[in-house]
Amino acid sequence: MGTYTFLLTCTLLCTVTGVLADVLEDYTKTDGAWVVTQVKRACSVITAAECAAKCNAETAFLCRAFVYMEKDQDCVTVPANSKMEMLLRRMSSAFYEKKEFLKECISGNGNSYRGTKTRTKSGRTCQRWASRVPHVPNITPETHPNADLESNYCRNPDNDVNGPWCYTTDPNKRWETCGIQDCTVECMYCSGEDYRGKISTTEGGYTCQRWDSQKPQNHGYHPSALPDKYLEENYCRNPDGEPRPWCFTTDPRKRWDHCSIPRCTSEPPTIMPELTCATGDGSAYRGIVSVTISGKACQMWSAQSPHEHSRTPENYPCKGLDGNYCRNPDSERSPWCYTTDPETRWEYCKVPSCGNQPGPDDEPVIPEMEDCYTGDGSSYRGAMSETISGKKCQVWSSMHPHRHVKTPQAYPQADLRRNLCRNPDGDTAPWCYTTDPSTRWEYCKLDKCTTTQPQATEEPVVDPKPPSSSGTAAPNATDCKVANGVTYRGLTSKTVMGVTCQAWRSMTPHQHAKFTPDSHPDKGLEGNQCRNPDNDVNGPWCYTMDPNKKWDYCQIPDCCMSLLFTVHLC
Repeated sequence: MGTYTFLLTCTLLCTVTGVLADVLEDYTKTDGAWVVTQVKRACSVITAAECAAKCNAETAFLCRAFVYMEKDQDCVTVPANSKMEMLLRRMSSAFYEKKEFLKECISGNGNSYRGTKTRTKSGRTCQRWASRVPHVPNITPETHPNADLESNYCRNPDNDVNGPWCYTTDPNKRWETCGIQDCTVECMYCSGEDYRGKISTTEGGYTCQRWDSQKPQNHGYHPSALPDKYLEENYCRNPDGEPRPWCFTTDPRKRWDHCSIPRCTSEPPTIMPELTCATGDGSAYRGIVSVTISGKACQMWSAQSPHEHSRTPENYPCKGLDGNYCRNPDSERSPWCYTTDPETRWEYCKVPSCGNQPGPDDEPVIPEMEDCYTGDGSSYRGAMSETISGKKCQVWSSMHPHRHVKTPQAYPQADLRRNLCRNPDGDTAPWCYTTDPSTRWEYCKLDKCTTTQPQATEEPVVDPKPPSSSGTAAPNATDCKVANGVTYRGLTSKTVMGVTCQAWRSMTPHQHAKFTPDSHPDKGLEGNQCRNPDNDVNGPWCYTMDPNKKWDYCQIPDCCMSLLFTVHLC
C-alpha cells in the first residue's frame, strides 16, 4: 500500500510539474528586464512556471505579462507588455510576455487579434475606443467588455469579415480597416520587414537556426534584444534592413543566407503617408531634394557608378528610390544619398522639416545633432553614424559584415541604438563597426568639445579591434573572471559589501531551491564560493549569511589578456 501511494504521489507530482512547464511555452522571455505599470499584483512563487499560471488565472485585469525574480522567488503579474510600456533594465529579473499579445498578424478575420497597430490601411491614426471625438462610437469598452478595446489599438469586436478596424481621428472618415497581414500568407511586401510567415529554409537549401540559439552561429539577434522584430522559432525574418528576409543557418560552414520568399501581388496592407517634408528620421519623405548637405549632386539610386551599392529600387521597392532624390531606405537618422563625387560615397541631405515648414526663401534644415564629445566619449549620445574615413557604421545589433560581441544586450547602459557612434568599452573616442567588409571598425567623424582643434598627436588612429572569437582565450592564473564569469571557479567567498557567502548546499539563513550542487552539478557549487550559475550579465554572486540580504554580487576582477599590438581584453 505504501509503495502504491508513493508511486501515485510521484505520478501526480510529475504530471503537475509537466503541466506547469508547458505553460511557459506560451510566453516569450526577456532577461534582465522590468516593466513599470500602476496596475499589478505581486506574490511569492518557486518557479517561473508558477508565475505564468498566476498570470493565466488573473481575474482582476487582463494579464499580458509577468516579471519573475528567480533569486528572490517573487512574481509580479501586469496587464501590459513591451509594446505598451517601456522596459527598464533590472538585473536578476526576467520579463515574460504572452506571445498572443505580441503577434502583429491575424488568423481568420482577426477577432482574436491583440496587437498594438494604431493606424488604418491608409495611414490614418485610430481614435481611442473610449473617446467620443471626433466620432461618437456605437462600439465601446462598455458595450464589448471582452473585446479588449484598450487605447486606440485595431480590433475586430463585431467579427467584420475584412478584419480588425478602428474609428479614425479624421473627422471625414468615421472608420477604416487596418489591413493587418495574415499570419498564414507566405509572401512578402516591400523588403519583407513585416514578413511573419513560417518559411525556415534559405534559398540555398539550408535549414534556419533558431533565433534564440547560439549554435552553431553565435550572434546578437536574440529575440529578447529585438522584441519588435518577431524573431520567432527559426523563421526567416528581416530585422536589419536587408533587401529580403534571411536567417542564420544550422550548417557551421554557412553563417547566414537569404530566404526565397515570393512578393505579394496585392497592395501592401498599410500605406504610409508620403510627405514632401521630413518627420522623425525622414523615412516617409518623398520630396525632390537631390543635393547633399555639402552641395554634391546625388547619384541615381538605380545606378552603380561611381558607387556600387545594394540600395536599389529592386531591393527596396517601397522606399521611394526614384531618380536621385534624397531618401532614407535603411533607418538612418535623416534622408541621404550616394553622391556623384567618386571621393565621397554618401552624405546626408538638406530637406525641409515638417515641424518647421520653410517659406519660399528659407534655407532647408536637417535635424540637429551633437557633433562633439567630452573625455573619452563614453557619454556621447549624438547622432553621428559615419567614421573618420567616411564609412557608414554597421548597426550594433547586426552581425554582418562584421561579427562582434558589442551588442545592445551585452552593453545595456551604452545606448547602442541603430548604427550610432558610441564608446561602450572605454576606448579613447567614440567608434563603430563599419559596413565596409574590409574595415572592421574605425573611430567616428567627431571632434572633442573644445575651442581648438586636436593636435596631430591626438588624432584617432585606425587600429584593428580584436574579433569576438579572441574573447575565448584562457584567463590568467589569478583569481579573476572572463566576461560575465560563468566559468569562474576562484576562491572568493565574500560579496561586494564584505558579507560571507552562504554555502550553496545550505538552506540557512536563506532557503532556495534553484541553485544547489544537485540541481546544477556542473556550476562549481560545492562550497560557498561566488559563482554565476544563471549566466547573470553582472557576474558571479552568492546567497549571503546576512538574514536581511538574501543575495548579492561579488567583486571579481576581470582577467586581462595581451593580444597582438598590445591590445587588451579587459
